[in-house]
Amino acid sequence: MPSTNPHLNFNNPTQFIEGWYWTLPSKKLKLGKVKAITLLGRNMAIYRGVSGQVIAIDAYCPHMGAHLAEGKVEGDGIRCFFHNWKYDSRGICVDVPSLGKPLPVCIKTWHTAERYGMIWVWVGEEKPSSLPFVPELEEADCDYILGTRFVKNCHPNVLLINAIDAHHFNTVHNLPLEIVFNSQNLNRNAITFSNTTRGGDNSWLIRLIRPLYRNEVTYSMCYWYGSTGTVTLGPDFLHFYIIFTLRMIEGGKTEGQTILVTPKRPKFWGWVLNRGLLWLTQQVGNYFAKGDTQVFQTIQFDLKTPTKADQSILEFIQHVNQQKALTWGKWETVNSPNIQPLSTPSPEFTLIEQEKNGFKI
Repeated sequence: MPSTNPHLNFNNPTQFIEGWYWTLPSKKLKLGKVKAITLLGRNMAIYRGVSGQVIAIDAYCPHMGAHLAEGKVEGDGIRCFFHNWKYDSRGICVDVPSLGKPLPVCIKTWHTAERYGMIWVWVGEEKPSSLPFVPELEEADCDYILGTRFVKNCHPNVLLINAIDAHHFNTVHNLPLEIVFNSQNLNRNAITFSNTTRGGDNSWLIRLIRPLYRNEVTYSMCYWYGSTGTVTLGPDFLHFYIIFTLRMIEGGKTEGQTILVTPKRPKFWGWVLNRGLLWLTQQVGNYFAKGDTQVFQTIQFDLKTPTKADQSILEFIQHVNQQKALTWGKWETVNSPNIQPLSTPSPEFTLIEQEKNGFKI
């Protein structure tokens, strides 16, 4: 399967998956303030009304095209700076001062949500699906801190597969055991890859940490909308949770934000413990990111010779290609080809068998 096929979603700089995308930290948008943002090639104004509601609206006033981020927030609406036309939280014109009445015009608004200290915008015409979450923490009230914000010289899809690139854990991070992932669809927008490995008995490191795990070493990655990944790792008694949320920028590159998460613990000492755990989580994330960072400044991804160790990557590519896609900038629906479900390879996963399974280059 050529990753650069222009008709597929994966690693495609002209389209992206319909879903939730991060915009800016919640604390950066104060009550009654408005900011200009560009999200996936589309210019928008995003503001917080007096009720605290966050509204994302297409940027330009339909009168003469002034950018609404130059205007001011009034109640839960926004008034254009240029001629003072006002739009409510649904984008409907409610006042034209020069006429003394509104005109029947409307600007497109987009669903928003706040979670993990971040403002998210739903990009798509369909009813919003679930916000990205860590599967183990779906119902939990969480503490969090925002970690590193970064830009990478590759597509978000390519950056995300690093977390399930089984062989690179040996070559880059010197982990002394073979990693094998089992995949499971959480829903139509999310897929999980969980480590099933229980080996490495010849390694002193694995023998040392083995008492901390009842079964295999815990490592799980859940992907949402091909753009956000949640990592769960650590010993049985203490799991660490890291969210990598990405968005494509001009040229098919990546702008991303890490979020460190842990379940809330009661009382003052629980708060203190969580500050330490979040700091430790950040160090864990930095360790893994540091070893790989230079690769994603120079990589020209094209998976021409997949091997058995790349099975999880092939499954993720398949998952992304089956998602609903929109065009960069215009956010129009793409009619993607019908991709057949991926069959599981036998242990002898040769190039001939890949061709039989539909991965002919």
